Amino acid sequence: MKTLKVGGVPEHFNLPIHLCIEEGLFRAEGIEVEWVEFPGGTGAMNAALRDEEIDVAVILTEGIIRDIANGNPSKIIQNYVSSPLIWGVHVAAESAFQSIDDLKDARPAISRFGSGSHVMAFIQAHQLGWDTSKLECVVVNNLDNAIEALQNGEADYFMWEHFTTKPLVDRGIFRRVADFPTPWSSFVFAATETALKNKSQELSAFLRVVNAKTKIFKNIEGIDLILAERYDQKLKDIQKWLSLTNWSQEKLPEAESEQIVSFLKQLNIVEINYYYK
Repeated sequence: MKTLKVGGVPEHFNLPIHLCIEEGLFRAEGIEVEWVEFPGGTGAMNAALRDEEIDVAVILTEGIIRDIANGNPSKIIQNYVSSPLIWGVHVAAESAFQSIDDLKDARPAISRFGSGSHVMAFIQAHQLGWDTSKLECVVVNNLDNAIEALQNGEADYFMWEHFTTKPLVDRGIFRRVADFPTPWSSFVFAATETALKNKSQELSAFLRVVNAKTKIFKNIEGIDLILAERYDQKLKDIQKWLSLTNWSQEKLPEAESEQIVSFLKQLNIVEINYYYK
């Protein structure tokens, strides 16, 4: 039985995969799935794909496309979450910043260069008409360090998924000044070239099992209660998130990949052309 190493963030979007592991659904298809957690997010997963430390990643669409454009030989094999990701724009609760307009020329904390928090800081600045050349990004690696950086004044704001950071807002650690939804699908599956060559059957089985679970996920009895408990969320927040979230069982539309590439080229944060495959 071959093993697939699957990387992902410790967030509620990935519960369908965890349920498949816990219920033995992958083993029933003849594969062993080893989940590898990446609190550092997209940038850390891009590095792991490049170094072949994992076979496949559940990864932010714009983040993996940027890395592929900059030489990562991995390939997007399927869309995963087709609804937009809602990025909350957060400041320290005691910060003097009161609105998104106050953050012009302020310093965004990012998990690392090439991460979703890095790319989206540029996209948001571009859409707001800010001079992106003035963005002074502060690398914090993960959410815990972002909290410390904002509280200590080492950075000014931090973009992270709205519902993941909601408990921090509720506890008065962060204050959210805006939301910024992506104009494209949130997450895709990306696999290394080696995995595509040597584990193609296992990848197909993995997608087949996950797709069967995501098709019924919202209708699982008590799934909102399970999500709220596992991810330290208020039930009403999880119910709202479920109403806004859609999983996909199809390929990423080519138009979406081209739209993302167009944004990245405008921002001058890709080095080579990306060809959709």
